[in-house]
Amino acid sequence: MTRAISLHDVSKTYTRGVRVVDRLSLDIRPGEFLVLLGPSGCGKSTVLRMIAGLEEITEGRLLLDGEHSNDLLPSERNMAMVFQNFALYPNMTSRGNIGFPLRVEHPGEDPRPRVDATARMLGIEDLLDRFPSQLSGGERQRVAMGRAIARHPSAFLMDEPLSNLDAKLRNHLRAEISKLTRELGVTTVYVTHDQAEAMSLGDRVAVLRGGVLQQLDSPRMVYALPRNVFVAAFIGTPRINLLRGLVRAPLDGAMTISLGKQFLRLPEPLSLDHQLLRVQQGREVIVGLRSEAIRIAKHSSARPGEVALTGLVEHVEFQGHEILVHFNTGSQPAVVPDLEAPRPASRPPRRRGGPTVLERLRDRAGALRAGPVVVMDDPAVPTFTEARLPGDLVVRTTPDIELRHGMQVPLLVDIAHLFVFDQHGERICPAPARLPDLEN
Repeated sequence: MTRAISLHDVSKTYTRGVRVVDRLSLDIRPGEFLVLLGPSGCGKSTVLRMIAGLEEITEGRLLLDGEHSNDLLPSERNMAMVFQNFALYPNMTSRGNIGFPLRVEHPGEDPRPRVDATARMLGIEDLLDRFPSQLSGGERQRVAMGRAIARHPSAFLMDEPLSNLDAKLRNHLRAEISKLTRELGVTTVYVTHDQAEAMSLGDRVAVLRGGVLQQLDSPRMVYALPRNVFVAAFIGTPRINLLRGLVRAPLDGAMTISLGKQFLRLPEPLSLDHQLLRVQQGREVIVGLRSEAIRIAKHSSARPGEVALTGLVEHVEFQGHEILVHFNTGSQPAVVPDLEAPRPASRPPRRRGGPTVLERLRDRAGALRAGPVVVMDDPAVPTFTEARLPGDLVVRTTPDIELRHGMQVPLLVDIAHLFVFDQHGERICPAPARLPDLEN
């Protein structure tokens, strides 16, 4: 039997008032594979442990199949957890490790038939009589998965189960996990900081930052329509190009976004999304361009919806099947200061007399940003992005193009794949489906 899991405004606060999960709401459907994705320290493992009953919920409600379950013991939740460090008993063989929870739950039953069936499913029949010290990392992880599968749980909870393995084995086991969970049809909650795992495994991906849910959607939509700069920058390889821009929307001329020494001229007639940018006239924004939204080509060969830029080659990364070219276009990158940091910047203190109505509404909505996402006015703030490779624009291209450092190269930008974010990092183009914050 699989299980529906619901979290309603769940928070976790440790001693000294440190809140690691802030009013998280999730509805996980029976049989769904949901991935909790985010940087280290964002609260994703804490969420998993609260679902398992290993962490007490400070505020909010956990519902299992619609029933209030905050106070259920872990043993009463019928869930199986797969840990990052395998957690095998060193004095037991693989057979003993897989069969141990069965002997505890059903003392009078012979666990061997279920152990053998699980071993056949995972292809580890020849490992059943070996001890963990005699197994490789991948074999130990298969045994750990077998111990979870043999119980026939209502949900799998996986806490970065592949992070200790090498890249090749990680890719192989990722495919096995995907196949197994779909064959078993069991609800699965999978925690990872690896976006490749999230995008390839999940039916839906929940992106967390500083304990706050940023976006919950299918992998395709999280990539194609990120809700804010953090999601856009966290999802995608290479990282999305984020440039500081200035909207210029004269009444008697073409609308442009200035990028410093160059500008993007929005093609006419303006699309509805681009028309909505008129309200940003004279304001600084963040322009987001995926590397595949730009191509190296002569300006004369521009297709409808493409606009011209010019870039100076600063670095070339040969990837075998493709090349990543780092260009200097004279633009200034926008900075996401806490992209790898565990906690967001602190919120400003509230005024005396309590919060305003708008502040209460904003807090109740979850404050999607969990603090400022970008830094627009203080380039001196130390960040991880300052150590990146040269250039302000990364373009993905085919390996047959010969490029050298210092070459001036014509570029064409597909405006249909243009993202524009406001100064707080919220996406304003393409226009979001929800209404913007009234204070912004």
